[in-house]
Amino acid sequence: MSEEGADGRNRPERIIALSKAVHDVATSKIGEIKAVTSATRILSLNALIEAARAGEAGRGFAVVATEVKRVSETISAITQALEGELAGTVHDLMTLGETIIQQMRGSRLADLALNAIEIIDRNLYERSCDVRWWATDSAVVACASDPGPRPAAHAAERLGVILDSYTVYLDLWIIDRAGRVIANGRPRRYPRAVGTDVSAEAWFREALATRDGTAYAVADIATTPALDGAAVATYAAAIREGGRTDGSPIGVLGVFFDWQPQAQAVVKGIRLSDEEKKLTRCLLVDQGGRVIAASDDRGLLTERVTLRHGGATMGSYHYDDGRTVGFALTPGYETYRGLGWYGVIVQQRPAEG
Repeated sequence: MSEEGADGRNRPERIIALSKAVHDVATSKIGEIKAVTSATRILSLNALIEAARAGEAGRGFAVVATEVKRVSETISAITQALEGELAGTVHDLMTLGETIIQQMRGSRLADLALNAIEIIDRNLYERSCDVRWWATDSAVVACASDPGPRPAAHAAERLGVILDSYTVYLDLWIIDRAGRVIANGRPRRYPRAVGTDVSAEAWFREALATRDGTAYAVADIATTPALDGAAVATYAAAIREGGRTDGSPIGVLGVFFDWQPQAQAVVKGIRLSDEEKKLTRCLLVDQGGRVIAASDDRGLLTERVTLRHGGATMGSYHYDDGRTVGFALTPGYETYRGLGWYGVIVQQRPAEG
């Protein structure tokens, strides 16, 4: 059972539903009162007519009939005033309730969006640590120093051992200073990797130009032909002479994070009730608004989302069609500053009732 209850009785939208229920009951009862007062006026009018016909004998009855008519008119006036005041009060209550509900929902969705992007940040921070660490591995450094068959085979074996332990990566590449891949960790799975020219890739050039071994380069999510077109998050660090932090760059180590299954696990794992999941789309988008993960598996790397964030790092807004959007900008984690990505959650307003 969800935290909102199996029948949705604890759902915030119940405020609106209950307001409408009060309005409907009051309207119904006011209608019944109007019917009774209308009938009473007709009876009092008939009584006055009959009293007039009775002459002197009907005078006492006429007084009673007149008083009944007056009471009926008073009740009618009170009823009409009540109807007008109630309509305004219920409208104000429903408007206030809708505003409160939108704020609550927007705040919650923004919190969930922040949680999702924080999980990604922490995960990618680990990738930035991995690539800088493995770039100092003796087999990796030896291969970059002497890209002959034997050092390359030894480095490939070493990279394969790493990949067996770190299953979130598709492959690891050792690249010479010219931008040519000279060894990879999964040569059987990705035989096209070795020999691939990545000299034009920004992540390669940026890694080669880093000031020391504490720095690294990272690229937005992209598909890589030599990895069978898989979507990857690429991290790169310079391989330096002697594996020293201050050594001169002799090559680059590129690591390819298996993006899609990891990211999909995050957006599909956001804590929502079963009912909410049917009405909600959870996304990760890059700094250009491109969808890089989606809980409904749609629009990956092709759809673009325009966020109305107004420069805010976190918040929410609403559409007239009932959709609420919560968003949060990557806050980064430790030394990982993030790439300007956003967590985004779009939720349709639940049915009333």
